[in-house]
Amino acid sequence: MIYISNLQKNFGNKCAVNIEQYSIKEGELQGLVGNNGAGKTTLFRLILDLLKADRGNVTIKNIDVTQSEEWKQYTGAFIDDGFLIDYLTPEEYFYFIGKMYGLKKEEVNERLQPFERFMNGEVIGQKKYIRNYSAGNKQKIGIISAMLHHPQLLILDEPFNFLDPSSQSVIKHLLRRYNEEHGATVLISSHNLNHTVDICRRIALLENGVIIRDIHNVNNSAEKELEAYFEITDDDNNNIALPSEQE
Repeated sequence: MIYISNLQKNFGNKCAVNIEQYSIKEGELQGLVGNNGAGKTTLFRLILDLLKADRGNVTIKNIDVTQSEEWKQYTGAFIDDGFLIDYLTPEEYFYFIGKMYGLKKEEVNERLQPFERFMNGEVIGQKKYIRNYSAGNKQKIGIISAMLHHPQLLILDEPFNFLDPSSQSVIKHLLRRYNEEHGATVLISSHNLNHTVDICRRIALLENGVIIRDIHNVNNSAEKELEAYFEITDDDNNNIALPSEQE
């Protein structure tokens, strides 16, 4: 599904991403973890052709993302609220996204139904613009809009940010079910190690833009390895999380 080759991105003297080769197979539920400045968001932006690489390339289904836009038809992504059109209501925004993918309003409404519990009565029918929503509800709007057209590749940067514990639990369930029912490739980054280990069967560990470990997570087997790497002890909070940031 995704193939990264000799990919490098520098910001001045800092190398943000430097990956020789890495591939993500179709249907994988893949996590990406790392400390502040590890390069997670930069890597996502390179995959989505939002940044120009200094060297190398990314292909999605054998399509170089810089040479064609065909891959966008089956890709959904949410990086931050800059993806949102904040002078629209959520309903208007969902219909706009649906129209981009040839969905009628009735189809959009039908596809919103599985997200009712996730929205928790706080998103639809509020008669206000997206810019006036809380950070948590903007996060929900962005995640839903990324999944609305049932993409075969779903990329979410810090999907658990700003969400209350109940909503975090719901989105974990939704992502697992989406991966299973649609056979979709799901790629997420998160500072919350617990959530990442809970849902991802494979986890890439980034350090200074380099993937230093590629962990296959069977029955949460990655937990101890990640805890050891980040020097987390039993005395630490059970909700293991790294400081939030945008690289």
